[in-house]
Amino acid sequence: MAEPLSGRDREGTAWELLGAPPGTASEGLARMGRCRHLSCLLTSLGTAGATDWFDGRYDGTVSPVWTKENMDLPPDVQRWWMMLQPQFKSHNTHEVLSKLFQIVPGEDPYRWETLPQQRSAAGRGHPCRLQGTGWLAGGCHLPHSLPRMNQAPTVGFEGDVGGRTTHHFMYPESAKNLPANVSFVLVPFKTLDLLWIASALSTGQIRFTYAPVKPFLRVDKEKVQIYNPAFFKYIHDRWTEHHGRYPSTGMLVLFFALHVCDEVNVFGFGADSRGNWHHYWENNRYAGEFRKTGVHDADFEAHIIDMLAKTSKIEVYRGN
Repeated sequence: MAEPLSGRDREGTAWELLGAPPGTASEGLARMGRCRHLSCLLTSLGTAGATDWFDGRYDGTVSPVWTKENMDLPPDVQRWWMMLQPQFKSHNTHEVLSKLFQIVPGEDPYRWETLPQQRSAAGRGHPCRLQGTGWLAGGCHLPHSLPRMNQAPTVGFEGDVGGRTTHHFMYPESAKNLPANVSFVLVPFKTLDLLWIASALSTGQIRFTYAPVKPFLRVDKEKVQIYNPAFFKYIHDRWTEHHGRYPSTGMLVLFFALHVCDEVNVFGFGADSRGNWHHYWENNRYAGEFRKTGVHDADFEAHIIDMLAKTSKIEVYRGN
């Protein structure tokens, strides 16, 4: 039975996702018919149908965080995760995590008994639609948590995205040093990523994966969290429904927020006026080229965002 979740009906954390990378949202369009127009989809569902759509997918038992308590992945999850970047040598995941959790906590900071009451959060990512909005400048929309993703900068963009960060979701190839008050959430695609974070916080031996990586990383070890591959696959199976090879970072952070927060506000997701998705700090004339790779399905993820808004699970601020 799926655990019902509304925008404000859980005590926990509220996140505002600001300009995260292109999300894609939809529901099993094959089951809903062939029309890809959102208005048709929402009309056919209605409010009750949209609620059923959400409840049929949401599973509150899957932890977003990989911890000492859930180190051993189910076999199907292990196989799927190992195939995300299959060119890399496999390692005994349990052994790697056991050593890693001697360096970082390996605990779930979002368990109900550890959460402050009515925490709120705002997450930031990439889309250009934040430009000129001024949403986070001047003190408006300042929840307790403000996550960002990958390379998302604040310097020079404070007028639109603010200057505060509480969580930063990155993989090794996008990692950067963080202030001591920011939680680093590693999104691992392979066991080498786990070996890298252990190395980056100790010996500095690993300097290359498929690209150069930082040999040493300055972050607060006590605030390092590991994204759970089981949760990654749950999003791929239940929400993006195998559209694209795997969900975008924006989807990973959005559903992370939905499972640990009592309120989620989303800022800046979406394409620009020319239909392209790109980062708010870039002016990329080839911003639509990613559609040809098939790695993510931006249209499908955009439908999911609209459906979550339709069911009042998130509040969406579109931007420019």
